[in-house]
Amino acid sequence: MVLEGNPEVGAPRTSDLQHPGNKGSCVLSSPGEDAQPGEEPIKYGELIILGHPQGSQSKGPSPHRAFCGRRRSRLALSRRPHANGVKPDVMHHISTPLVSKALSNRGQHSISYTLSRSHSVIVEYTHDSDTDMFQIGRSTENMIDFVVTDTSPGGGATEGPSAQSTISRYACRILCDRRPPYTARIYAAGFDASSNIFLGERAAKWRTPDGLMDGLTTNGVLVMHPAGGFSEDSAPGVWREISVCGNVYTLRDSRSAQQRGKLVENESNVLQDGSLIDLCGATLLWRTPAGLLRAPTLKQLEAQRQEANAARPQCPVGLSTLAFPSPARGRTAPDKQQPWVYVRCGHVHGYHGWGCRRERGPQERECPLCRLVGPYVPLWLGQEAGLCLDPGPPSHAFAPCGHVCSEKTARYWAQTPLPHGTHAFHAACPFCGAWLTGEHGCVRLIFQGPLD
Repeated sequence: MVLEGNPEVGAPRTSDLQHPGNKGSCVLSSPGEDAQPGEEPIKYGELIILGHPQGSQSKGPSPHRAFCGRRRSRLALSRRPHANGVKPDVMHHISTPLVSKALSNRGQHSISYTLSRSHSVIVEYTHDSDTDMFQIGRSTENMIDFVVTDTSPGGGATEGPSAQSTISRYACRILCDRRPPYTARIYAAGFDASSNIFLGERAAKWRTPDGLMDGLTTNGVLVMHPAGGFSEDSAPGVWREISVCGNVYTLRDSRSAQQRGKLVENESNVLQDGSLIDLCGATLLWRTPAGLLRAPTLKQLEAQRQEANAARPQCPVGLSTLAFPSPARGRTAPDKQQPWVYVRCGHVHGYHGWGCRRERGPQERECPLCRLVGPYVPLWLGQEAGLCLDPGPPSHAFAPCGHVCSEKTARYWAQTPLPHGTHAFHAACPFCGAWLTGEHGCVRLIFQGPLD
């Protein structure tokens, strides 16, 4: 999966001025509420793609925007120069054949609920000077801030016309308060080029007890807030579905079922540090500025790599010195010093060609130290710091991909089920997206020090 857009979203762009009702062109902000020239804009938080290496990019700039940069795996949401948020205003009951005429004003944001062939409800939205809106989806149109494509298990974006995406063109929107504490809220569905959201006759929709309308998108927007925050004491939370109006529901029987789940009144759509957002084909992690201050930095990860290499771990059989490669080299073919691990037992070796057990599978090897048979893979240090719960030493590896991180980070992600398909869940490596295997999904690494 790939997000396409600015690494720091919130700067003005050409489309902000050309598209009516788009990107803060409705009403100017009040004096004094924006950052002064030369000041850093207020950051609301960052979205990090699960399953992509840190800083991964496409081969070139997007052809869909003149002011957006390259595709990236991590994007920051910052306060816009002018507010572009919207909020519900007036509700109209109208004959369904007249809906298109009623929605002809592109400057008017609205949500249309088709109840039958003859009856529709249109909820008009008005400008909200207190919020900024950011939209996420598969569409490459200008109103989408982050263009998201599907990620296959094992990492990498599914691209090309032959790949059928399950991500909605206008998947969801995030509204951030422009004033402290800069609360971010998520809503299912995004507004299209005509500033409208359509929920057709077959979409799940209903009247709420207070007489308003609400609904769900076809494949849904799922959110999971971690228990205990995103820290060393975190535990996975419960997956919920977010409605078009931001209400929280239990999951449907299947992803696209027309019958909604039960309303969860004591939970909200407010994003927390470590909240996961699943768009049925792509999963994003939300990090707050305060949470990122607790995360390890790239300099700390590099220092840990150098410290691990300075210990001069050795292959217990070949007695060669092992060393983690520099991230600058990229994940290319392993070199002769690359550490390899038997993922069932955790014993770390240099590469060798013996011990194959092809009768059990092409990747199965027998560890020469403990005789356990299982996958034998190269080790790679995870380089997306925002995915780490703590700055602990790289002591554990995910199975079967071999990405290395701290024990608490490995155990948290190994216990976190990520949505897959219409109703399945699998734990996956956050660095590459590979589904985890084995009893625990990760293994403690056992290094042998130098004999001298």
